[in-house]
Amino acid sequence: MKNQTLIRDDQESFFYNLRFMLIVCVLAGNALEPLITRFAGAEALFLWIYTFHMPLFVWVTGYFATHSLQGASGRNVLKQIALQYVLFQSLYALMDFTVFHTPHMRLSFFAPYLLLWFLASHFCWRLLLRLTISWKPIYRLIGSIALGVIAGYLPIDGFWLSFSRTFVFLPFFVIGYDYGATIRSRLLSGWGRKTAAILSAALLVWIGYGGLNISSGWLLGSMTYAELGHHEWYAGIFRLGVYLLEIASAALFLAWVPSLTSRLTDLGRRTLYVFLLHGFLVRLAIWSGVYSYMGSSAYIPVILVIAVLFAVTLALPAVRHTFKPLIEPDISRFSFNRHEVFKRSA
Repeated sequence: MKNQTLIRDDQESFFYNLRFMLIVCVLAGNALEPLITRFAGAEALFLWIYTFHMPLFVWVTGYFATHSLQGASGRNVLKQIALQYVLFQSLYALMDFTVFHTPHMRLSFFAPYLLLWFLASHFCWRLLLRLTISWKPIYRLIGSIALGVIAGYLPIDGFWLSFSRTFVFLPFFVIGYDYGATIRSRLLSGWGRKTAAILSAALLVWIGYGGLNISSGWLLGSMTYAELGHHEWYAGIFRLGVYLLEIASAALFLAWVPSLTSRLTDLGRRTLYVFLLHGFLVRLAIWSGVYSYMGSSAYIPVILVIAVLFAVTLALPAVRHTFKPLIEPDISRFSFNRHEVFKRSA
């Protein structure tokens, strides 16, 4: 029993460590994006990050969903995600209207604002798993891959309600939910792990030399095949190829993740705050014009260091204490039963 507890604690620490490393990648990717058309190094690093960070982020989210998918806790999580989406969609729109004076600005809950697509998709992933909870895991995985491929053919705007990303990244959520713990237990150690880490770095070098000649839209997952410029009947095969690339890159990156409980683990417990708040900082940085002063790729390491510092700062307990009523509202205030409804209407 004691050994099982230690294994479970080690496993939880691994996933929390991974979650914080990924949120740093999210922040770094968003901070690098304004530079990718100017510096090849920024573009290579951006593409490398996007080969693994969103698939893994969805994977680890699926893993943690095993604790709260069904029952009252599952319903509360869905309510919380919906509240976070409505609230932050409104706050980001308000910032655009009052601070940035974005022309033709209008609030729409059907077009997720930048990073908020993840909330919309997370809500849908949980619903889809609840609907297929009676399926065998292998059937659920096959079905999710089929949906991810088929979604690209549909003649709709892939950005609408994060439709495209919801289905494109659904397989990773399913893998995290059904196989996350199993995959973790089978990761290599020793020389196998060191080799995987070297290969992960080698992938970055390969991309830097132009080895990955695809549109970033394939990695972002936000567009249909037609929007990506592919009208061929076999465009879905490209999606399967991208899946293989993402799985390989994600598996290699896992070699960098420590398993021991540390300060990193504690920071990983508060990544939701980094995720929802960092968009304001990135938008303000772009609006300030600071990127126009970056005349060489020498600024890329500076951006990465700042990204790490921002991530650490936003994951501090003091930030959670300050913003918890906003980010993790008390769901019980929004709960009621049918008897209360009848009493109120009587």
